[in-house]
Amino acid sequence: MAVSTLAAESASTKGWSRLLLLGPAFVAAIAYVDPGNVAANLTAGANFGYLLVWVLVVANAMAVLIQYQSAKLGLATGMSLPEILGKRLGTGQRRAYWVQAEIVAGATDMAEVIGGAVALNLLFGLPLLTGGVIIGVASMLLLALQSRRSQKSFEFAILTLLGVIAVGFVSGLFVAPPDAGGALAGLVPRFEGTDTVLLAASMLGATVMPHAIYLHSALARDRHGFSKDPAVRTRLIRTTRVDVAGALLLAGVVNIAMLLLAATSLRGVEGTDTIAGAHAAVTSALGPVIGVVFAVGLLASGLASTSVGCYAGATIMGGLLKMRIPLLVRRTVTLIPALLVLGAGIEPTVALVLSQVLLSFGIPFALIPLIRLTGSRKVMGVHVDSKPLRIAGWTSATLIVGLNCVLIFLTVTGHS
Repeated sequence: MAVSTLAAESASTKGWSRLLLLGPAFVAAIAYVDPGNVAANLTAGANFGYLLVWVLVVANAMAVLIQYQSAKLGLATGMSLPEILGKRLGTGQRRAYWVQAEIVAGATDMAEVIGGAVALNLLFGLPLLTGGVIIGVASMLLLALQSRRSQKSFEFAILTLLGVIAVGFVSGLFVAPPDAGGALAGLVPRFEGTDTVLLAASMLGATVMPHAIYLHSALARDRHGFSKDPAVRTRLIRTTRVDVAGALLLAGVVNIAMLLLAATSLRGVEGTDTIAGAHAAVTSALGPVIGVVFAVGLLASGLASTSVGCYAGATIMGGLLKMRIPLLVRRTVTLIPALLVLGAGIEPTVALVLSQVLLSFGIPFALIPLIRLTGSRKVMGVHVDSKPLRIAGWTSATLIVGLNCVLIFLTVTGHS
């Protein structure tokens, strides 16, 4: 009896210890529920109903694989992806690589600030420029948690915002449940014309954000440190699988909920090609309470994702330039492009879509080195990817890069 009690207590202790190790993946998962995803998912549901549900399922499966590989790289080597690349590249190559990575991080950050500004406009009628400033200041407070207190405090704050995002975009489905048959039919891969190919390429290709690939290797390493004991690293990597699966499952549910909400309540409604128009349609169809919850979810999305994006940019700079600028200083500098866009009066949703296209250029630079490194026994040692994992990684990379090429081609040639 005593032995069984001790065994139960030991199992319980192990369960709690594993739970306390979770967190980094939930920070990285914010990249998958940012304002750009909101714009793409609402557009897909409003214009094509349940047709592209399968795209989000495939995108989420690939995201689980890629984020796991990024976290595993940090735990197995004790270095982030940018740090490893910084050591392998010559000075000129390293600086050129940093320029493209910094442009990608800047485009990400700009989209997040714009999304948060739109949310404040919807909730309080604030001018977009004023809203952008407020989002910037609020994100500084979030980043201060990571700079002055601990990464766990930052993770907790981001996880709380992720919960708000989930409630904001899932709650509408309880008021207007989707058609189960239509949703299941949407799991069958198919297209209906060039418009759906373009949108699927945007949803699938731009879902895998380059900055999240760079960042997760640093998040896992910074949270858990590096152990010289392979057994300890193996245990942490196994725990990371749970972390990544849970975080990306939540992000996937939120994304699919956005599409289902749009397919159920916004299909065929005029003006839903912008976030503001979609919000107005949601409010009209489901009531002001759901409209407010929706806007609060968008606000949390913008606030959390811009903080994470700024964190990623600092990680990239530290690894490739071997320079460290305080996060709060960086936040101030990277806020300027977003405020210029908002001040110029550019339609926010258009700016969000264009930022996703720009992000597409950066995906191969992050994804291909990641898969090569995690597949190298020289780099990973006993934690090298298995053959099935390597095949899955290269298949995902080929699909993502190919679809991004399609997205860029269709955008540049004016197809819609």
